Amino acid sequence: MKTLLVVLLLSGIAVIRASDTCATDKCKNSCKNRCVDKPDKSYSCQCNVHCERFGDCCNDYSICSYIDPDLNKVTHDHYADASCQGRCGEKFNKKNHCHCNKKCDKFNNCCSDYKKLCSGGAGNDVGGGHSGSTSHREVDISNEEIKAESEILYESDVNKATKADIILNPQEMAQNTKEKDDLSKAPLYQYVNEEIFKRPTYKSFISLLDNYDRKTGTDETYTEEEVEEQDIFLKQIMKTKVMKELYKFFHKKGLYKSDQEFVDDLKKMWFGLYSRSSGVKDSSGFEHVFVGEVKKGIVSGFHNWIRFYLLEKKGMVNYYSHNYDGPWTSYPDVLGEQFSWDGYYKEVGAQIIGSSPEFDFGLYTLCFISRPGKKCKVSLGGHELAIQTYEWTKSTYNNGKKFIATAYPTF
Repeated sequence: MKTLLVVLLLSGIAVIRASDTCATDKCKNSCKNRCVDKPDKSYSCQCNVHCERFGDCCNDYSICSYIDPDLNKVTHDHYADASCQGRCGEKFNKKNHCHCNKKCDKFNNCCSDYKKLCSGGAGNDVGGGHSGSTSHREVDISNEEIKAESEILYESDVNKATKADIILNPQEMAQNTKEKDDLSKAPLYQYVNEEIFKRPTYKSFISLLDNYDRKTGTDETYTEEEVEEQDIFLKQIMKTKVMKELYKFFHKKGLYKSDQEFVDDLKKMWFGLYSRSSGVKDSSGFEHVFVGEVKKGIVSGFHNWIRFYLLEKKGMVNYYSHNYDGPWTSYPDVLGEQFSWDGYYKEVGAQIIGSSPEFDFGLYTLCFISRPGKKCKVSLGGHELAIQTYEWTKSTYNNGKKFIATAYPTF
């Protein structure tokens, strides 16, 4: 594919700004920590649904499609600050009324439910768990270790597509993704060798894609057959070198005592259900990242190339343009896409192209556990990339562990 494009357009920059810092809690010219705020004349731009109508949205308004509005509310809710619900192992913050880390016992400033939620009590588990299991936040993993491990995962991906398996037709590069212009007459995928979909991890992955209703606010429930499909997928990917290497890495760090404990945790963090809208359990990390959702008329998540290709083939996805084309000359590669899914628009849809299901699953898991809620710097074939993850903070499992809210490549 093309060499790395130097010019990063507004939509790409918007995603990066999701993790920028400001002198105060809210950025003057950004939507950081301002999603769904009421209009405020003291700001030069706005970050709510009305700004689309009045044309005064901040340049990075697209981050509000990634960050559920409720995430901001929880962070600044005083009631939440008085509880350890979703906060076990978090860093000390003098603004909080009480604290939920190992040092709070020493300084006598723990929240009243600290021992219950963070020290092996009943907690708010989903489907049981390992009492007293290590929090993802408690292990120190350096940037160098993340880059080294991501290179190992990259080299281990023997199930990835070859150059002969996929022919892309990226066509036009977008000048302004907010215009929602269809700049490309032809599909993105000119050819895909579907024989690779017969491989066990691809086959078991594809079987999961029809288990969800894409609209948030619609209750999701798993049938026995769907739970079995999850187990089959996890079983198949754990046979691969990618996931064996990832387990070995976390095992050495003391995060997991056995591969079964690792699999159980993967199932909960990725497939555990939580509510993005209306109080019903309507979402999961897997659905958001790999399947895609629609919330308030906007496509949310949807960061998998296999899902994209299968829907494009059916005529359900219309590729518009791209705003980033990675430096890789073989697969996996990375493409930042704009597209329409049954009439719903996706302004920034970065996907790893040609990777196996286990590679995406493993790389996102590496970053979610190592750098939850932050930009995670990885290295793939000698080229650097960032993976942005966000935690779901309104509910937890296994005594305070966080579900995956989203994970995606950023540039």
